[in-house]
Amino acid sequence: MLLTTPITRIELTPYLLVPLCCLCLTGISYYTYAIYAAVKFLSKDTDIDLRFHPPVSILKPICGFDDQTYANLASFCCQDYPQYQIIFGVQDLHDSSMEVVKQIIQDFPEVDIQLIVNDRTLGTNRKVNNLASAFARASYEVLLLADSDVRVGSDYLQQVVQPLKRSEVGVITCLYRSLTQGWVTTLEALSTSTEFHPGVLVSNQLEGTKFAMGQTIVIRRSVLEEIGGFKAIANYLADDFQLGHLPAQAGHQVVLSSYVVDHVLPSRDTMVNALQRQIRWLVGIRVSRPWGYAGLIFTYGTLGSTVLLFMTGGTFLSWILWSLTLIIRVTMAWIVGVRCLNDPVAKAWFWLSPLRDVLSFALWGYGFMGNTFRWRSQLFRLTKKGELVALTSGLSTRIKLSPR
Repeated sequence: MLLTTPITRIELTPYLLVPLCCLCLTGISYYTYAIYAAVKFLSKDTDIDLRFHPPVSILKPICGFDDQTYANLASFCCQDYPQYQIIFGVQDLHDSSMEVVKQIIQDFPEVDIQLIVNDRTLGTNRKVNNLASAFARASYEVLLLADSDVRVGSDYLQQVVQPLKRSEVGVITCLYRSLTQGWVTTLEALSTSTEFHPGVLVSNQLEGTKFAMGQTIVIRRSVLEEIGGFKAIANYLADDFQLGHLPAQAGHQVVLSSYVVDHVLPSRDTMVNALQRQIRWLVGIRVSRPWGYAGLIFTYGTLGSTVLLFMTGGTFLSWILWSLTLIIRVTMAWIVGVRCLNDPVAKAWFWLSPLRDVLSFALWGYGFMGNTFRWRSQLFRLTKKGELVALTSGLSTRIKLSPR
């Protein structure tokens, strides 16, 4: 027994060492390029032309609220900007957010604020239905869409519209930092700042941004109408992605702004809800972009180097590779999360990003298993075409799921 065990190990090792070494090296390459992309992003020209301030219509879809909603919405009413309007769109007259919006209107009489209650239905996506209702009252060419869980500074509008000085720019979107309460949302925010955003910066550096994020979308009215208006995305789950993807396909430039907004995560959230959100997002990527989803394995260099360390019995070379991988991974987390985003969660916990990778890898693997998941207390199934089919409440609703 003592003689056969090491022989078996030597025979099996080459079949595992090669892919593990490749995983480590590709992971290191990815982390290094993400650092480069972040440095390039930080070096962007951020000069502000105070003479450029086109009138802006801010469209705010509203559905429900928590204890942070008032502060989030109020931040958009305190802009140091000459001319803008805010239009809140809601479908249900009895929505719990109604009182908050009415209070906002009362507290900021100097701001052009409208509340539109309309149960019109363009498609299955309720958020898009609310946006369409608000859009009907928009007065200006420049439209700004932002979710109700976003908070901004008074210089927000003046900064985010700057790229529109170039006629080829059709859409602007923003990175975001997470404001959290509790360990559940902190764990989710750590992944966003040190895992998701590095991927966004890498994509932006390699091919430019071809999508948008719902935390901020600035889009020209003419561009929105060119892609078919809100009706064109009313049955897509990832409406924010489409508002960048479709204009990019039409030849318009999508710009990643240097302004970073605050994304306020739910103050009362459970681990189950947080995991369901992440699984839903991962399953959507797998169905819509199977090769891209499979390729995510090459971003988990920390896990590859750890497995390699154990497989080789802790050789000197494997220790060097493991240490190098972790150092570069943590460095990437710090540069992106702390330097780029100024994210409070990243500031405190960036050094735990390799451990967060373990959970992310587990969720990535789970994303290969099945096409059903729960969203907003309802069970859905994904078809091979990426359509979302409701399995509960006797509905036959189908939502197209766009790649993210």
